[in-house]
Amino acid sequence: MSRKHRKSHGRRINPIYFVFCEGETEEAYSKFLRQKYRLPIEIKTKVTGQEISDEYIKNFLKGKDYTDSDKNYLMYDLDAAEFIPRLKSIRNGIVLGSNPSIELWFLLHYRNQGADINSANCKRDLKGRNRNYEKGKLNSELERILDSNILEAVKRAKNFEDYINPSSAIYKLIEELERVKAEKQWNK
Repeated sequence: MSRKHRKSHGRRINPIYFVFCEGETEEAYSKFLRQKYRLPIEIKTKVTGQEISDEYIKNFLKGKDYTDSDKNYLMYDLDAAEFIPRLKSIRNGIVLGSNPSIELWFLLHYRNQGADINSANCKRDLKGRNRNYEKGKLNSELERILDSNILEAVKRAKNFEDYINPSSAIYKLIEELERVKAEKQWNK
């Protein structure tokens, strides 16, 4: 059985953005972004738990037709300080870490966060603003806020220092998607 190859034959090949992530909440958010942006890129999510490494990525991509326009993103919670050096050491990925957790990124769609915060308080605050919030799922109310306030969250997140509590680098993926979106509109 022959493998399918992504060959351009003179056409432009749409890039694939692989999002390696820790759990179901990050996976749900990646799927939300795929639906929100509907761009000529593919967003493929792979839940890894904390097993991520250069070797893991290399093995996952083995046999896949990876092009220079494809990118690897690493969407992880940074509440476990011992996990941060491992993420920093991965050469083949752009770290989208949220410290303490992805719920901080969601909160940034509602308000700014200046002081340190732990995961439990992030979830409690988010649940106070969205009573139906459940870890691993995005409800319609949250999706509406994530959609309408995304650029405000990007602005807030850019004021943080990566890896330090509080911080979220998910804005880097949003900026990339916004860049591709603008490029697509420009080419119409």
